[in-house]
Amino acid sequence: MIPPGFIHDLLARVDIVDVVGRHVDLKKAGINHKGLCPFHGEKSPSFIVSPSRQTYHCFGCGVHGNAIGFLMEHTGAGFIEAVEDLAQQVGMVVPQDERSPEQRERAKAEKARQQSLTDVLARAADFYKAQLRKSERAVAYLKGRGLTGQIAARFGLGYAPEGWRALASGFPAYDDPQLVEAGLVITPDAEPGEDGRHAPGTGPHPADGRGAKRYDRFRDRVMFPIRSVQGEVIGFGGRVLDRGEPKYLNSPETPVFVKGRELYGLFEARQAMRQRGHALVVEGYMDVVALAQHGFGNAVATLGTACTAEHVHKLFRFTESVVFSFDGDAAGRRAAARALEAALPHATETRTVRFLFLPPEHDPDSYVRALGAEAFERCIDGAVPLSRQLIAVAGDGCDLGTPEGRARMLNQARPLWSLLPDGLLRRQLLGEIARQGQMPEAELQALWLGEPAGAAPPAEAPADRPRWQPRTAWKPKGEWQDWKRRGRDDGPRPAGPRTAPPTPTDHAVRLLLQHSALWETLADEDRGLLHDLPGTHGDLVHWLERHLTHHGASPWAVVQAGLAADGFADAVQRLVRPTQGLGIEEDDPAGDLARAIAALHSRAPTALPDGNGATDDERRRALEALARLRERHGVPPGRL
Repeated sequence: MIPPGFIHDLLARVDIVDVVGRHVDLKKAGINHKGLCPFHGEKSPSFIVSPSRQTYHCFGCGVHGNAIGFLMEHTGAGFIEAVEDLAQQVGMVVPQDERSPEQRERAKAEKARQQSLTDVLARAADFYKAQLRKSERAVAYLKGRGLTGQIAARFGLGYAPEGWRALASGFPAYDDPQLVEAGLVITPDAEPGEDGRHAPGTGPHPADGRGAKRYDRFRDRVMFPIRSVQGEVIGFGGRVLDRGEPKYLNSPETPVFVKGRELYGLFEARQAMRQRGHALVVEGYMDVVALAQHGFGNAVATLGTACTAEHVHKLFRFTESVVFSFDGDAAGRRAAARALEAALPHATETRTVRFLFLPPEHDPDSYVRALGAEAFERCIDGAVPLSRQLIAVAGDGCDLGTPEGRARMLNQARPLWSLLPDGLLRRQLLGEIARQGQMPEAELQALWLGEPAGAAPPAEAPADRPRWQPRTAWKPKGEWQDWKRRGRDDGPRPAGPRTAPPTPTDHAVRLLLQHSALWETLADEDRGLLHDLPGTHGDLVHWLERHLTHHGASPWAVVQAGLAADGFADAVQRLVRPTQGLGIEEDDPAGDLARAIAALHSRAPTALPDGNGATDDERRRALEALARLRERHGVPPGRL
């Protein structure tokens, strides 16, 4: 806890005109200073900074505050960060009364370590930018994507040359351990290459004089620096110029870079978000840069991960409206469902969340280049509001024309609706969900909230009309009774209920739950197959997707506890009982999962279009897709 007296002394020593002037072009206007407001788009200045009051105020949008508040609002810094930044500028030391000397030393060492890593990453960004100017091939690639030199400079784009040790020419000591810690260089102790491939034409890994292999992580790729909200380079994304896998390669997580917290382009997009009134969330680095080239500077992208609640929380520090843009294919729909779950805890009646779905053949980059900015603007205007998206996700795969389908929709809607914070939006959506499920709102409210339904509960049998009871209990007599007794004494019966042997579906879902990290290794076709499983199996896969979005891969004990808390204990017990009862432990869970999924694919003959209405081209593409599935899963040709 920073003492209030220190905050008072700090604000008395800083000059708000200097603080704001580093971010806003101010001009003297009488006793005050005036400029264009950085928090909303305006053409005539209405943003006033008062040196006498040491405050700022905008007569256009109403924002106001002191120097600490300005840094928090404009740079996205937390309170402690803003105070420490100002204190450093005026030579004051922030008191840390509640921390022990050891804790203060550890915090100081950690901050110095992070600063050292960001310095290394900044130097690497300068190296990659210089290499881009030297590479005609990389420049031609960016020009072919419609990018200008100005937009490339704005985002600090660069190029990682071919060769195993190109960074050695940019750093005086290539064996500096910070190059490895920053994710720029790989050693045998680090994850080997991540991409699992050798750069073309470079031959085997080079070895230094001691025989240890050390080489650049990024080779022959266009480089996208990832910046923090404060503008520091904290990581990189690299895209191949030609064909190759993976198409995008990201920095690993480091002390300064956590993928689930950062958004590519946020530093560059802050002012455009305020001018346009919303943030636009897309899926790729190139989407962000291409949209900025066409006037949509408010776009940001997740870093190869699903959108998280922390991403949404960070965006709502800069805007009250977020538009998620996804491809219209099955993978895009699944990503939208995960983004919906991340956004729901932050959705209120004062915030807007919408979902934009492009045609399956387009992503934002290709769409805006092919059809223009105006067409993309119309797509944004027609984006689906959060309420409709929630109902669409809940109703996915449900036949609302039947009681069973409506009951399933209501069951799928409840965990989503429960994520909403208390407020008017939550109550409004309850009514919408009830209407879709053709159920009185009062009854649904009673079921979900435990509140009175407003109608009398089903009555018990009237006291004056007792239920019918037989006069005497029926007892078997004669030969039947003797036969029953003899049959009962013939021998012991099997204990417990008889159960059907596990199916490939059971094996696949159980393995994913018990080894949740395997989900990230699956191909899109496999995820789509599992996502569309009917009944309880599909529900468990949906639950696992939500869990991975919010918590990441977890030990089986954690997953099992979460499933039990959400009412899946019996379903899970039925899946794991066969292996637990026999004491089976998988030596190769990944291989077992691949074989189970291959068996599921082999039971899906409907993947091939029949002759009624299917064109030759459609049948050809389907046969090629099935051939790829056979090859990937090792299924004999006659089985698929």
